[in-house]
Amino acid sequence: KELVSLLFFFHLLIWLYSMLTFLPWYYITGAEQRKALSSRIKARSTSGRAEGPYRSVDHFDSLAREDFPGKDTLDKLFDYAVQRFGPLPSLGTREVLSEENEIQPTGKIFKKLILGDYKWLSYNELDTHVSQFGSGLAALGLQPKTNIAIFCETRAEWVITAQACFRRNFPLVTFYATLGEEAIAYGLNETGVTLLVTSVALLETKLKNVLLQVPKLRHVVYVDHKRVNREGYPAGLSIHSMQDIQELGMLPENSMYCGREILKPQPSDLAVVMYTSGSTGRPKGVMMAHSNLIAGMTGQCERIPGLGPDDIYVAYLPLAHVLEMTAEISCVSYGCRIGYSSPQTLSDQSTKIKKGSKGDCSVLNPTLMAAVPEIMDRINKNVMSKVQEMNFIQKRLFTMGYNYKLEQIERGYDAPLCNALLFQKVKRLLGGRVRLILSGGAPLSEATQRFMNVCFCCPVGQGYGLTETCGAGTITEVADNSTGRVGAPLLCSEIRLRDWPEGGYTTNDKPNPRGEILIGGANVTLGYYSNESSNQDYLEDEAGQRWFCTGDVGEIHPDGCLQIIDRKKDLVKLQAGEYVSLGKVESVLKSSTLIDNICAYANSEQNYVISFVVPNQKRLTQLAKQRGIVGTWEEICTHPEMEREVLKEIKEVAVNIKLQRFEIPVKVHLSPDPWTPETGLVTDAFKLKRKELKNHYLHHIERMYGGK
Repeated sequence: KELVSLLFFFHLLIWLYSMLTFLPWYYITGAEQRKALSSRIKARSTSGRAEGPYRSVDHFDSLAREDFPGKDTLDKLFDYAVQRFGPLPSLGTREVLSEENEIQPTGKIFKKLILGDYKWLSYNELDTHVSQFGSGLAALGLQPKTNIAIFCETRAEWVITAQACFRRNFPLVTFYATLGEEAIAYGLNETGVTLLVTSVALLETKLKNVLLQVPKLRHVVYVDHKRVNREGYPAGLSIHSMQDIQELGMLPENSMYCGREILKPQPSDLAVVMYTSGSTGRPKGVMMAHSNLIAGMTGQCERIPGLGPDDIYVAYLPLAHVLEMTAEISCVSYGCRIGYSSPQTLSDQSTKIKKGSKGDCSVLNPTLMAAVPEIMDRINKNVMSKVQEMNFIQKRLFTMGYNYKLEQIERGYDAPLCNALLFQKVKRLLGGRVRLILSGGAPLSEATQRFMNVCFCCPVGQGYGLTETCGAGTITEVADNSTGRVGAPLLCSEIRLRDWPEGGYTTNDKPNPRGEILIGGANVTLGYYSNESSNQDYLEDEAGQRWFCTGDVGEIHPDGCLQIIDRKKDLVKLQAGEYVSLGKVESVLKSSTLIDNICAYANSEQNYVISFVVPNQKRLTQLAKQRGIVGTWEEICTHPEMEREVLKEIKEVAVNIKLQRFEIPVKVHLSPDPWTPETGLVTDAFKLKRKELKNHYLHHIERMYGGK
């Protein structure tokens, strides 16, 4: 009875608050205007035909737009930022106060960090570092248009290296820090680099064997303030610290101020060769000109209102990923602060943060962050698992507040009382001040997007782009209240659809046109480095505009926004002739709280789908306990009863979301180990590497398909 009274009082409080504050809030915050912006036409076809091209209505007559007139190369953009924001803070790094080894109940040893405050470089100090490092590189004898490689974690020195290369017209060759040795050696040899920038950790753990396979390499520069044992490296290879190179650049005869003219880059010059880790096959180096990156970043930044010196961006995604690289260059261009972090130190609960000390977001209090769906899915499941641990009253109040705010958001409104009473603690997981999250790299589920809207009280902009388009293509507007879509074309881009009859998608489909997505515009890159056979994915139309054929399948909504609905490479034809979209199956089943990650697999010689699942350890352990199953985590995952329970959950979720019978996996293997970029089973953006997953689970594939 008391519980019923409490819940009634809570309902009454929300109702009274809403009645008293709705009209003032509605007019003061401009809710009516936001609703109008959400429902407006955002793009339309320039040809009047269903296949497009579709262009943003905000710049319908032309793709050209300049926020920084005359700043047509990345070095000019950086110089202009230094002029405007010189004394303001730019790049920040936390001090490591101490490291401790913590023994887990399983016997594993985790390294825990206690970190201090952020130490900041001003824009003027950043400019000095860039000038000195660039001059030092030139003093080693590197000529303009000579490729320089970087293989390093996300940190301030990465940006210093990049800006030095842009200023001196050294094309920057980038590699993910989690790429395998064979892929790194391949890229270094293909681009013929003679100088590589890295860290001590990567040099000693990943590069020592690789360097023996790269005969042209002459210099390695490590960015840490540490000493390196130079034994065991190839003869003729010079190893320098970044400080050494900067000191070389400070010498009067080498300084950029000594009267020696620097050969500046042109807009058409190569700026970056970005090696994508790729979900299949050998990595490919995407060639990006200065003009490509300027166009892409101009389009991206237009969708982020109010970007400027008041913003703080938390940087933790791999800088060798186009999403992170363009985000950080854009932040520097607009005078934002960039605070460096990592997935292991991001929050107070992160794996490398010692219990009781603060994670990076708690210290930095960022206003902007980029995230891949995998990370947001983890945040969602972690918060909801904490909710499940609450007592009945707390859980019921949270659920009521969550559902009430969700209803308000879907109507285009907000719930300030719920924000103040229920979601402040959740917001503080990311510092409490985040005003916009940009999601990219993979499709974001509707449930996770709404969770971030509700609990973190901020919009989530979904973006769509590829390395081959400088990460630019589409981004949802902040006012767009829809889910599951990636927005209208950016001001730099156009979108076309091309029929894909094999998959059953055509531009004549009803109610909306569907087909393979082609992206055109100045952000479309130059092609792949020394890889003519792969350049067939690039087209040029009669007007000379370049297009990239993405291999993704999209649907254009009546307001001009794009939704990603399939991927050509994920389509498998079963023995009976049915087509199964593996990506579609995975995105549906990942909504289960019992599943942390899933890879659907199908063989054209078979008539059913199977799956590999990384189960949620907490949920599956609880389920095992309820079934009377005890043992280690590995023993629980390999128990036949647990496989049956996960399959039961898969079927329930699939039926609720109306998957076809032939799309539902009928067998499953549970993996006790998560899939991380370090395992080589997913990319740095956490996209599945299907070929590697197939090889890794080959024995289980044979078992599930009735083989030996």
